[in-house]
Amino acid sequence: MAELIVALDLPTGAAALRVVERVGDAVLWYKVGPVLLVAEGPSIVRDLVARGRRVFLDLKWHDIPTTVSAAVEQAAALGASLATLHLAGGRAMLRAAVDAAAGRLALAGVGVLTSLDEQSYGEIVGRTVDDVGAELVRLARLGTAAGLDGVVTSPRELGALRAALGPRTLLVVPGVRRPGEAAGDQARTATPREAVAAGADLLVVGRPVTSAADPRSAALAILEDMGT
Repeated sequence: MAELIVALDLPTGAAALRVVERVGDAVLWYKVGPVLLVAEGPSIVRDLVARGRRVFLDLKWHDIPTTVSAAVEQAAALGASLATLHLAGGRAMLRAAVDAAAGRLALAGVGVLTSLDEQSYGEIVGRTVDDVGAELVRLARLGTAAGLDGVVTSPRELGALRAALGPRTLLVVPGVRRPGEAAGDQARTATPREAVAAGADLLVVGRPVTSAADPRSAALAILEDMGT
């Protein structure tokens, strides 16, 4: 059954923990990204773990193998349950990360950011890209061959990835919005129900929950739309 991750893309630990308290037991998973981690340091991860929450550490590592493997070691020691790294880092970097994780936390590869469309991704790689989904499938296969547990994908590429990678690959899906909600800087979105139907395992939602007048009610509405 798919689960919801609330993205704590907030400037302070106090603001993040207020959201966690207000959401209560409705959500188990929370995402900590670079904004919050730089503001608060690793203590925010420890605080969430101490509260019985599972932490998705979304730092998208992309560096030499030694550096990335050391970062994975630290993430595992903090108690994070899931972390991200860029598939473009290459096979050696991915394999070093998997070895460092040693089953203590799951690793998901990032191929094409959900803020990018075909034109903007084509500018990055220096060639025409007609199908972001095909690019993501190509990169995802590199990641799973290296031993990664899953892939981060926009909702629009879910079906292609599930078909290509099979039922056991973890698919982490940002860019989820309920009908009528603003997309923000996400270029490829879908509703929670559509994402689950296409094979998502973990749905990542930030501002629709953290900026809501009642974060718990907002989270419950998303869960209802997911069918959970």
